[in-house]
Amino acid sequence: MPYLYGITGLLLMLSFCASKDNTFSAIKLATKKFFTIIPSFLNMLIFISIVFFLIPDETILAYLGNGNKFTALFFATSFGSITLMPGFIAFPICGILRAKGISYMVLSAFTTTMMMVGILTYPIEKAYFGAKVTIIRNLLSLLTALIVALFTGLFFGELL
Repeated sequence: MPYLYGITGLLLMLSFCASKDNTFSAIKLATKKFFTIIPSFLNMLIFISIVFFLIPDETILAYLGNGNKFTALFFATSFGSITLMPGFIAFPICGILRAKGISYMVLSAFTTTMMMVGILTYPIEKAYFGAKVTIIRNLLSLLTALIVALFTGLFFGELL
């Protein structure tokens, strides 16, 4: 992770050398967006923390962890498809779930479906794109999420 900070700092210096005004306006815009997002981010983290506090670890592990990997994959895909969260909220949740022992393959399915498959957004998408396009997009997103999850499981040795 420290090397990413170094690369970011180097790129920021290059940007500053290229155009001071553009760099300062970009930093100002990013700071403004950060402070706009942080209240919802904190509210969602607090809500998720309360949910994780109320649901026993055994229940979470029963559905997403200790059993059959493909059953866990099914539940993760189902939960992820129903919920809708942006990445900046989904990734900390996955960090919490990983600390509880959930496999990378299951987390991959959960995160990918959470951000790509939209059961909750279906009515809005249907209004703009039509039912056929919305269903095809959701099915392709689900298929992509499952493929990504299986490759993640292979990569981390969880399927062998």
